Amino acid sequence: MTASMKPLPNTPAPDRPEAVRTATPPTTPPARTPQAAHQPAAEPAAGATVPRPAAGEPQAGAELHTPVIAWFEQHARDLPWRDPDAGAWAVMVSEFMLQQTPVNRVLPVYEQWMARWPRPADLAAEAPGEAVRAWGRLGYPRRALRLHGAAVAIAERHGGDVPAEHAQLLALPGIGEYTAAAVASFAYGQRHAVLDTNVRRVLARAVTGVQYPPNATTAAERRLARELLPERDETAARWAAASMELGALVCTARNESCARCPLASRCAWRAAGKPPHSGPARRGQSYAGTDRQVRGKLLAVLREAVAPVPQAVLDREWDDAVQRARALDGLVADGLVEPLPDGLYRLPHS
Repeated sequence: MTASMKPLPNTPAPDRPEAVRTATPPTTPPARTPQAAHQPAAEPAAGATVPRPAAGEPQAGAELHTPVIAWFEQHARDLPWRDPDAGAWAVMVSEFMLQQTPVNRVLPVYEQWMARWPRPADLAAEAPGEAVRAWGRLGYPRRALRLHGAAVAIAERHGGDVPAEHAQLLALPGIGEYTAAAVASFAYGQRHAVLDTNVRRVLARAVTGVQYPPNATTAAERRLARELLPERDETAARWAAASMELGALVCTARNESCARCPLASRCAWRAAGKPPHSGPARRGQSYAGTDRQVRGKLLAVLREAVAPVPQAVLDREWDDAVQRARALDGLVADGLVEPLPDGLYRLPHS
């Protein structure tokens, strides 16, 4: 496949930070935030069409689109959900899996998943516990239940085809604004502001001039993303894919590789001397000794089991009885584990 034929990608999580490289000083003025991004503006309803520039009006962000899309044509990773023939279901599955999980961990699970359930109806016909079992160690297993719920709704409401309309995507269980916009953009080439962690970081540095975006997505970030959205559907979808890939491979959270960045000469953060983050401390994610670890251990036992598991078997997985009970209760409350009479447990059957 030639670079110009690469299909639209989804939202990959960064795999591994790139090595630090020395960059030359910027030679052109940095990109500036469009004025509208600094002024209060009413938030559009979820799924509302993003206004297009009036005829003859200069396109905000055009100086960013061209170099980033050109870079993407040369450097986009060859991933299975980017194949032109993969289809919208493949894009949707990858979007669920790639939330908070890096590409290298997703790939083997994705391949097995799509081989077993190539269509939404195939997954919908199975018990939700089978989705949890196949999810393996990707983490955050409620995503598996949500994906199963979305597959059931697609089979029941849309004849087994992933809907193309943003509003219909948003109405599916387990689908939020980001996922709906991503599927509509990457699978159907529509014009939506697709704002994930990677894109937020690229815009924060290149346009706003700060090292990191806020911990949670803000209204100002959404306005900026809409202001920068190209007018043409195809270009907008390409921009979304390209800016995400740039954040995943080059403009990474740590050890960014400015020497490889197509926006290096336009980057406001780099032009300012790359000032360190001055906002609230960025949240870290601990794992060892947490309820998440206990939940993972209990689920691992249930995933491997071919029959309901006695409480005594689960008790051997973690010494702290109080924490173990809390974790198990949480799994039951989340629908990930089904309790049975006589102290037995299994993955959910309905």
